[in-house]
Amino acid sequence: MSPAEQSARAEEICRLAPVVPVLVLNDTAQARPLAEAMVAGGLPALEVTLRTPAALDVIREMAQVPGGVVGAGTLLTPEDVAAAKAAGATFGVSPGATDRLLAACAEHDLPLLPGAATATEVMELLERGYTVQKFFPAEASGGAPALKSIGGPLPQVKFCPTGGVSLKNANDYLGLANTLCVGGSWVAPADKVAAGDWAGIEILAREAAALPRT
Repeated sequence: MSPAEQSARAEEICRLAPVVPVLVLNDTAQARPLAEAMVAGGLPALEVTLRTPAALDVIREMAQVPGGVVGAGTLLTPEDVAAAKAAGATFGVSPGATDRLLAACAEHDLPLLPGAATATEVMELLERGYTVQKFFPAEASGGAPALKSIGGPLPQVKFCPTGGVSLKNANDYLGLANTLCVGGSWVAPADKVAAGDWAGIEILAREAAALPRT
């Protein structure tokens, strides 16, 4: 899968909803009900970060939920890419980009949202054909004003900003012409997940799904 094909698919996924939940789970038993709550609330694209030993099993469980589009976040190595694809991930997200990681995603036909934080990084990925990227870490890199400024000379690149994005500042990003969606963990707070409050999480998902975007 070429970078252009990856970006086309990534854009389709990013346009499914204004928010892509960033999920960190330690208990596989929570995977399916959490995914069902997200999908029911209008957030079908789900990013499961590979930060816990349970992450790959969580992806396997979520991949079986009707209507869900499950991806793997925090992809760092070619081995991560292969494992995520085998577990059922249909897209990948990385905090940055390396030659080996990009090659692995192409080899395994896994659409990737590669991370970039500076104009140079954005340009390097654009040279390769990636027109849809992750702006990370969004808030630490200057927030919505920085992303807007990058969009001036580089309007052909669209972004999913992640990192410090919350309900309070999501609209700042979603109002930008170069933002497709945002990534955030606020829709699945740890206390509600631990309590199994799936109804409460669905309410948060509906609130996020209703956010306006340009």
